Amino acid sequence: MLFTKVYKQGGKALFVMPKLNYKVILHIMGLLLLFNGGFMLIAVFVSWYYDDGIALQISSAALITCFIGIVLMFFTRGRGKELKKREGYIIVTFGWIFMALSGTLPYILSETIPNFTNAFFETMSGYTTTGATILNDIESIPKGILFWRSLTHWIGGMGIIVLAVAILPLLGIGGMQLFSAESPGPSADKLKPRITDTAKRLWLIYFSYTIAETVLLKVAGMSFFDAINHSLSTLSTGGFSTKNASLAYWNDQPVIQYIVILFMFLAGSNFVISYFAFKGKIQKVIHDDEFKWYFVFIIGFTAVAATIIYFQADLSLSSIAHPMVWGEGESAFRHALFQVLAIVTTTGFVSADYTLWTPFLTVFFFGLMFLGGSAGSTAGGIKVMRHLILIRNGITEFKRTLHPNAILPIRYNGRAIKKEIVFNILGFFILYMLSFIIGALVFAFMGVDFMTSIGGAASSLGNVGPALGSLGPIYNYDVLPPAAKWWSAFLMLIGRLELFTVLILLTPFFWRNR
Repeated sequence: MLFTKVYKQGGKALFVMPKLNYKVILHIMGLLLLFNGGFMLIAVFVSWYYDDGIALQISSAALITCFIGIVLMFFTRGRGKELKKREGYIIVTFGWIFMALSGTLPYILSETIPNFTNAFFETMSGYTTTGATILNDIESIPKGILFWRSLTHWIGGMGIIVLAVAILPLLGIGGMQLFSAESPGPSADKLKPRITDTAKRLWLIYFSYTIAETVLLKVAGMSFFDAINHSLSTLSTGGFSTKNASLAYWNDQPVIQYIVILFMFLAGSNFVISYFAFKGKIQKVIHDDEFKWYFVFIIGFTAVAATIIYFQADLSLSSIAHPMVWGEGESAFRHALFQVLAIVTTTGFVSADYTLWTPFLTVFFFGLMFLGGSAGSTAGGIKVMRHLILIRNGITEFKRTLHPNAILPIRYNGRAIKKEIVFNILGFFILYMLSFIIGALVFAFMGVDFMTSIGGAASSLGNVGPALGSLGPIYNYDVLPPAAKWWSAFLMLIGRLELFTVLILLTPFFWRNR
């Protein structure tokens, strides 16, 4: 179904609606629903294995999702093969929404979250790897649902679109448009010339890390169920846990927390760097600007936080931060490193209530919500690469005031960066901060208090999870009014898809044929 519509005023054409191949859009929507239904079947097996009594309900959700997917694919089988960039943006945005809508079915049919608003919030939080929850007693939830909840993280972490990219050539459709819409950042690194090969290698690394963390956590003392769920959440930088206290449940087992720390660090780094490391190209890893500064930032921020915790904070004030198994110094270092990584990588796990330490650390961790992990990682936020280029551009402008006629390129990884990339990053940063301000204002308009408003906006947009005020580390998002939950879910979506992909659909010029 293709159409072109010309809008005129005074005999002049204002703009032309582009030809949109709705069949190919709906066909891929059907494919995504099939993927979603297939993953639900894995949750069915978990539910059956643990005999939690809801295998039938999850099976029904899976069958409904697969049926809708098959119907969409069947009635759009005569689609064209051409996939344009505009259609790529539409597919990514609405694909995420379709996934979230279908992902609510296990919650609703099992009646673990019977309210649709809450179910959609939990599902969107899962797919966007935000980790914010409305559940008050996680440990009472059936294991099949807990696994599905963690699985939504894992699917969203690398991106269901990237998975689809590896299969689209089999359907006669090229996938580059989808990959660029899913990853609109400044980095254009590809492991192999073919985009499908890139997607397959990314998933292989992602899957391998998940297996490795599961094994290590099991050996360290977690149950297998807890280990696989926390691995799914860690590698996706999500944050959903099987325990009400999150990772603080294992505060008496430091080894478990150090394992999670390691994989949070890996998940927050560019997966291309992991690929180079596995190939033995260590020099590429060491000399990568973003990875180097990502590492330096983590060490520096941890040193600041650990020093203040050790000398000024009382860890015993937070009941979930006790006991200190290996001494006060180690405990201060571990909680500092854990919380710095959890927030910088936007994983959102909790080992302590950092808002009870000192006012400085509360503001400190709030600021870290705007940093983000590396480009090409599963982390949210602005990303380290963008911050580096923004800082270097600022320094260059200082130099330019003294030497107006000098040629002063901005370099990244030893190469000069095109002005278009710098402008893109400046535009992204401004749009991100405007989105945060508007996000906080809307929360406040809905009656949410100041601390909760700014914390909720920063956390939702950055896909972090825990925030400030009533949304702090030991609370959840159930306190928000229904309208605020929908607004938070919207912020999660635009944050996960890095603003442009979603917001561009709201602009009139997106629909103009230039």
